[in-house]
Amino acid sequence: MQQQLKSEVTRQIILDSAFTLFYESGFKTTSIEKIMANAKLSKGAFYHHYKNKKELGVEVIGIKLQKRVYEGMIRPLYETGNAIEILESTFLQRIKSFAPYEKQHGCPINNLINEIGDYETAYQIALKNIIEQWKSALTSLIERGKTENTIKQNIHSQAVATYLISAFEGVRGIRKLYNDDVILEEYMSGLSMYIGQLNK
Repeated sequence: MQQQLKSEVTRQIILDSAFTLFYESGFKTTSIEKIMANAKLSKGAFYHHYKNKKELGVEVIGIKLQKRVYEGMIRPLYETGNAIEILESTFLQRIKSFAPYEKQHGCPINNLINEIGDYETAYQIALKNIIEQWKSALTSLIERGKTENTIKQNIHSQAVATYLISAFEGVRGIRKLYNDDVILEEYMSGLSMYIGQLNK
């Protein structure tokens, strides 16, 4: 049992190290050697847990990124309350919560989509799975709002979900170009106006 625990701790250290380096330096330029040096572990420890960098990459997406998106952008959508208010608060609160470090480096999932989304099928599938879960949660909330008469009936729920995700991810990328939050403030203002138009 003690060995299993130690092994799991080591695996988590590797995952954390990989996530940080992928986020800060990019996936393609981050080697196994860099990951393990950052984790202060031997290369042998890497191959005890993973066959190659591809396997690690898929797990970083499926565990680290999945949890990040779920906690920040999916779980809040399933809360009870007015659908319009939940939509607005989820996106606005998330934008407001980002530290300078996260604003500087952008969105981890968006960075990986742009870098390796068309690079390897396994990465594409893992990344797409997160986006589809997010889109599904948004669509469900919008449909609930239509049922409860807080959102207009003629709204195309999936189209709105896709638009909201795309705008959010887009501004996260654009923010990397700036030294202040003006672009985020403009996005939040536009988001509020857009969501207001969905209101019945």
